[in-house]
Amino acid sequence: MKERTIVHLDLDSFFVSVERLTNSTLIGKPVIIGGLSDRGVVASCSYEARQFGVHSAMPVRMAKQLCGNAVFIRGDMERYSRYSRLVTEIIAESAPVYEKASIDEHYLDITGMDRFFGSLKWTHELRRRIIKESGLPISFGLSVNKTVSKIATGESKPNGELYIPPGKVKPFLFPLSIRKLPMVGPKNYRLLRSMGVFTIRTLSLIPPEMLMQVMGKNGLVIWKKANGIDPSPVIPYSERKSIGTERTFDRDTTDLPLLRSILIAMVEKIAFELRSQHKLTGCVTVKIRYANFDTHTLQRNLPYTAFDHILIPTALELFDRLYQRRMLIRLIGIRFSRLIGSYQQLDLFDEKPERANLYQVMDHIRKRFGEKAVRRGSGVGDF
Repeated sequence: MKERTIVHLDLDSFFVSVERLTNSTLIGKPVIIGGLSDRGVVASCSYEARQFGVHSAMPVRMAKQLCGNAVFIRGDMERYSRYSRLVTEIIAESAPVYEKASIDEHYLDITGMDRFFGSLKWTHELRRRIIKESGLPISFGLSVNKTVSKIATGESKPNGELYIPPGKVKPFLFPLSIRKLPMVGPKNYRLLRSMGVFTIRTLSLIPPEMLMQVMGKNGLVIWKKANGIDPSPVIPYSERKSIGTERTFDRDTTDLPLLRSILIAMVEKIAFELRSQHKLTGCVTVKIRYANFDTHTLQRNLPYTAFDHILIPTALELFDRLYQRRMLIRLIGIRFSRLIGSYQQLDLFDEKPERANLYQVMDHIRKRFGEKAVRRGSGVGDF
């Protein structure tokens, strides 16, 4: 089997870097992005702030205790989404196959590009172009699969690049902490530490059967990653990738309260699917078909999100703009596109953490008792 050539590109302290583009006085200072109230959460922080122990998902109250002289900024998801799309456009113009893994990271499969040194030079030039055209610092790892490339990117940060050739994969991985491995979160880290496992080398030597007994099927996947094995493909990214639903009525209707109620229920349904799949959408499209089969759609780009309280007003606004002819409607539909992976389930800029908690509770109930177990009163139409 031919060795693959996989690139992992990751924008450094992405939110902070975008803020520094418009405010150069932030350069070199500890910067923390997130909710500004003490009940808020850190969404991102600069490397200067990390030196004080600050990290993402930490309560802002704790971050203030650790780094009281930091500059705290609420953040602007619309601007971050815009820069994310800019970087994706630059990559799309150059890469044969790329996957947008999240708002600030991409995987590229450049297998077969010249020789390996040619691939390294090509990736270096792409990184230079991204920095020049976006103004944002970005790091990359280049190796034989997604796992090794991602770890290499982490080791190259900030604003660096690292190439791990096929014969150097294990010597690169083995001395590193198990924390560096994807899928080894806090829970798995504590479990492995209790087993006396600290380095990737030690983890690689454990019989995979033993890890499966302790960790289930994920144990085998983690063992493979520790041994530098990761066959997962780079999934081609397309802005057309989408999730949606539509409803054709038995009898054509102009009942606006009913139509709006059904639209709300549709948004709730597929927003729940988005969150369940750990995805965010950057575009909402509403579709209507009149009784004479004329079909019309209207879409709107928006900051990446998966939350009902943002998506429902957007969908209703599009519907109100779209439904101008006051004719009988045969079909109504909603679609979310420009999907990306989400490394954060919560809206970390939200000043109301109880709302994020409410989403978590509602989603838990839906997963246990069915997606219709909890619904908005305004969206309980027959859908």
